Amino acid sequence: MSQATARAHSNIALIKYWGKRAGPRNLPAVGSISVTLDGLYTDTTVVFDEALAADTAELDKKPVDTARLTPFLDLVRARAGIDTRAAIVSANNFPTGAGLASSASGFAALSLAATRAAGLALSPRELSILARQGSGSAARSVFGGFAEMHRGELDDGSDAFAESMLDPGEWPLEIVVAITDRATKSVNSSIGMSHLDQRSDYYSAWVAHSETDLSAMRDAIAARDFETVGALTEMSCLKLHGLMMSTRPGLIYWNPATVAAMQAVRALREAGTPVYFTIDAGPQVKALCAPGHGEAVARALARVPGVLETRRTALGPAASVLA
Repeated sequence: MSQATARAHSNIALIKYWGKRAGPRNLPAVGSISVTLDGLYTDTTVVFDEALAADTAELDKKPVDTARLTPFLDLVRARAGIDTRAAIVSANNFPTGAGLASSASGFAALSLAATRAAGLALSPRELSILARQGSGSAARSVFGGFAEMHRGELDDGSDAFAESMLDPGEWPLEIVVAITDRATKSVNSSIGMSHLDQRSDYYSAWVAHSETDLSAMRDAIAARDFETVGALTEMSCLKLHGLMMSTRPGLIYWNPATVAAMQAVRALREAGTPVYFTIDAGPQVKALCAPGHGEAVARALARVPGVLETRRTALGPAASVLA
């Protein structure tokens, strides 16, 4: 019997990922750029035990189906040359499946814990490629601070990986998360982004303009240009949700509090606070704040009707082994 425990942090994409390339390896249709969040994380323990007849999994103290997890663990087993079944015990310190990237932190933590328990020591790039096959955004949660996920061109997925852009301390931005609904979203991201070439008239434009957006964001981050980073972040967010709404059937993840929080962020900015919003596939609003402004933004968003709680966080570290 062998085991390991790892922690990985959630991330939010500033330039969004949505859509998959054809093929079996969960390849992204577009690249993406994200920030990793210190305050939102997943802890996962993997135990390879010869006494087990099948893989088992527990999330937040509840049993979960292993239909998605066993094929992923098979990738690890094949690499390690073992066939031992595993027990997975995982916990999030934030709402699961609610648009806060729990699959990103979850599969990044699982990748690190499972490979270490299997006796493997993968490089960050190798770990990113593995994590991507569980969840596209998990490739970025392998890294701390700012990370970029490359779309890649090869069918084998060897050039579809994330890498670090800036460590957390190099530009210590703050994030305020406004939670407007703790429930699991009705349509998960994998289903929502499936077959978009057939389900949205706008999908080809989304893919065609992605590299322009990524290039602009790279330049803005390198220059520490917060205003441009923020403007590009809001633009990418609204483009993403426009694409979702154009999908047949249309995806609308927002609720009234989502819209109210977006409007509150814009009102704060008009009054002089350096803050911009972004929203992933869910109803939660994330406010990107210049250093030193997170506390004021959190107070303002807490007053928005329908906001259940706010979480203020710094940029977070890379995935790490806890035990």
